[in-house]
Amino acid sequence: MTNQKYVYQFQEGNGSMRALLGGKGANLAEMRNLGMPVPEGFTVTTEACTAYYEDGKRINESILEEIKKNVLWLEETTGKKLGSRENPLLVSVRSGARASMPGMMDTILNLGINDEVVQVIEEKSNNTRFAYDSYRRFIQMFSDVVMGLDKSKFEKIIDEVKKQRGVELDIDLNGEDMKELTARFKAFYEENLHETFPQDPHVQLERSVEAVFRSWNNERAIFYRRMNDIPSSWGTAVNVMEMVFGNMGNDCGTGVAFTRNPATGEKKLFGEFLMNAQGEDVVAGIRTPQPIAELAKTIPNAYQEFIEICNRLEKHYHDMQDMEFTIEHGKLFMLQTRNAKRTATAALKVAVDMEMEGLVTKEQALLMVEPKQLDDLLHPQFDQKSLAAKSGDIIAKGLAASPGAACGEVVFTAEDAKNKASLGRKVILVRLETSPEDIEGMHVSQGILTVRGGMTSHAAVVARGMGTCCVSGAGMIQVDEEAETFTVGQETYKVGDIISLDGSTGNVYRGRIETVPATISGDFKTFMTWADETRTMKVRTNADTPEDARKALEFGAEGVGLVRTEHMFFNSQERINAIRELCISTNDEQREKALALLEPMQQADFEGIYEAMEGRSVTIRLLDPPLHEFLPKTAQEAEQVAKDLGVTVDEIIMASANLHEFNPMMGHRGCRLDVTYPEIGRMQARAIMKATLAVNKRHPEYHLVPEVMIPLVGEKKELDYVADVVRSTFDEVIQEAGVKQDYQVGTMIEIPRAALTADQLAETAEFFSFGTNDLTQMTFGFSRDDASKFLTDYYDKHVYESDPFAHVDQVGVGQLIQMACEKGRSTRPDIHLGVCGEHGGDPASIKFFQKVGLTYVSCSPYRVPIARLAAAQAAILEKQ
Repeated sequence: MTNQKYVYQFQEGNGSMRALLGGKGANLAEMRNLGMPVPEGFTVTTEACTAYYEDGKRINESILEEIKKNVLWLEETTGKKLGSRENPLLVSVRSGARASMPGMMDTILNLGINDEVVQVIEEKSNNTRFAYDSYRRFIQMFSDVVMGLDKSKFEKIIDEVKKQRGVELDIDLNGEDMKELTARFKAFYEENLHETFPQDPHVQLERSVEAVFRSWNNERAIFYRRMNDIPSSWGTAVNVMEMVFGNMGNDCGTGVAFTRNPATGEKKLFGEFLMNAQGEDVVAGIRTPQPIAELAKTIPNAYQEFIEICNRLEKHYHDMQDMEFTIEHGKLFMLQTRNAKRTATAALKVAVDMEMEGLVTKEQALLMVEPKQLDDLLHPQFDQKSLAAKSGDIIAKGLAASPGAACGEVVFTAEDAKNKASLGRKVILVRLETSPEDIEGMHVSQGILTVRGGMTSHAAVVARGMGTCCVSGAGMIQVDEEAETFTVGQETYKVGDIISLDGSTGNVYRGRIETVPATISGDFKTFMTWADETRTMKVRTNADTPEDARKALEFGAEGVGLVRTEHMFFNSQERINAIRELCISTNDEQREKALALLEPMQQADFEGIYEAMEGRSVTIRLLDPPLHEFLPKTAQEAEQVAKDLGVTVDEIIMASANLHEFNPMMGHRGCRLDVTYPEIGRMQARAIMKATLAVNKRHPEYHLVPEVMIPLVGEKKELDYVADVVRSTFDEVIQEAGVKQDYQVGTMIEIPRAALTADQLAETAEFFSFGTNDLTQMTFGFSRDDASKFLTDYYDKHVYESDPFAHVDQVGVGQLIQMACEKGRSTRPDIHLGVCGEHGGDPASIKFFQKVGLTYVSCSPYRVPIARLAAAQAAILEKQ
């Protein structure tokens, strides 16, 4: 351990050391290497964070010693000293994970200030307000981040002082007011924590570094990691940097800027700044910032230098940048750069524009967009006619912070948002301003509305990252968070009232506005064409109706990878009654009668899907769920079903009792039904082949070849039995029709034993499709329907990083998939291999499927574009 290096000075690092220095530290080092104005500082590595947790949440002596040595270096380099009465050094302490996690972890500014140092700063700067403003900010941040005292309680003290002085803004408080705030903050700290505020800067620093390590596992960071697939093992780095001050006077300021518009992607510098302020003032929304272009008038030299740096950074990183800067007495300092979070619309425009500008190749452009972002473009937008009719219902206007359409019930707390969303209700979160603690409520909300804050406020940045509609800075709204109401003019809105937000215009509407489906065109179409030219895996869809199939085709599906035949039985009362007749049948004659009713219905459905897919491949799965699922669950329902079917309630009850299973997910279902009742398989096979021949006759150009998938196979003999039922039935129908017709029979791999014996199954099966939902639950040994009850405990205790039903478990389930692929190919080299579980639309899982050589993935219609892009990215990364 003593030989390991845990601390790097900025000049010792570079942009390639992201895993060790975190994104912020690596980029600060890179900017320093490029000769940009970065304050002096050092980075405590992500490995030190890992060691902190391994050592029982304690920073070990060797790491502390290294930090002390680098503090000495920083003192010598700057000519300042922590706690000095002549030339005191103040530093900022900032988190910096490997992946960008805006607003999720903690920052502390002005560390090193104390009762003596503040007097030195006051004297040297000849600015009482600046000195005590810096001190009170440090007390507030240290209390919140390190000691867990809610910062909002300090805001109440500020509000009291402002009210006493008769002023509205923090900036209107003078030096004496700041002195009073500092004294009151210290007293509040002592009263609540039963200790005096720490005066030793070295104690302040040690506690702050520890607090940043701790913040890696705060609730909002854990939630964000799970939402964005960031492993908990990565840890966070800590950056300690000499303070530069934007709150030293009117020739000082601070700001946040993007090299392009993060909402639209327009190639134009976009950002905001505040004069005489520190960094958190811009994002907190307490004061309304000025557009970045105004800086050209305020401090033209600093603005010009900043423009040049922006251009250099974008060309250097080959991506749009998000930067933080401070100006101290007219001199510019760069505090951060990172690849910018942006809306899906902006992401596509930036990628396409940069390729056209020659800044990136097509492959680089494809890697610039997160596949799941595309989801934001696939869902409805406001219908323009409905919007026009509502033009008189605009109740407020704010900033168009994150585009999209949102409509829902008003809620005022993240907790209420979570509770209502869990019941399936759509909500709009209304806040004075959001904070990192609101992350879970923001995630489940349709839209976010804030009174305060600009385009770079917490609400705006986080909403854009999530693809959630957001209107910020709607200052004409008065929110009473305690009463849970907001007022505009004479009108008051309460919890449960319906409002609509237009994140593209900033308009807030009374009531509900109709929406229309999204379309793929413009940059989206160009980008997806590049993805299709690059990927090697096909993308199909899971579709149970012609409507689903048509929607998927519109989104670029190349076929249907899964038709769940049982879903067709729920489309009408006539159908559900027919399948229920089958369920209550007690002999062959009754079953054949019920099946005769079902066959034409099934045939019509298959014809509809074939027609919708216009000749593309369609894979149809035979009946999968246990029959009891089709029977009524309550006595009242049983009476109605008995009446509909012309039988007694006792017969319904008896059928339910006969079909009851203790563990139905592992019971009499899938291929087991066809082994017991081969007439079911024969009926479905007849319907499939008749549909195929009928559509081929109408459309000879289609050349349809039906693909039939036998589910839940675990033994070659059961596959052989059901495959023989299907093939013999197909041959009979083809012979009767007097035509030539090819077909394929394959199986789902969803039982571990099937994966282990895949070489045997491939003797009979012409294709495999991995049903990863069942394969996951059978491999893990828990039900996907019930696992949510305890999985949260597993996440909290770091047993699992994420839900194994959301991302394929590559260690266990993935090993079975890889084994089945290898064994299947050893028997049948040309075997087609697909996946039709939910993982087929998950980008992280698609990378794995590319690696093991699947032919295609199949997913729900709205995930098809996501899968197309993820497959392209997987192909690019495989070559690297």
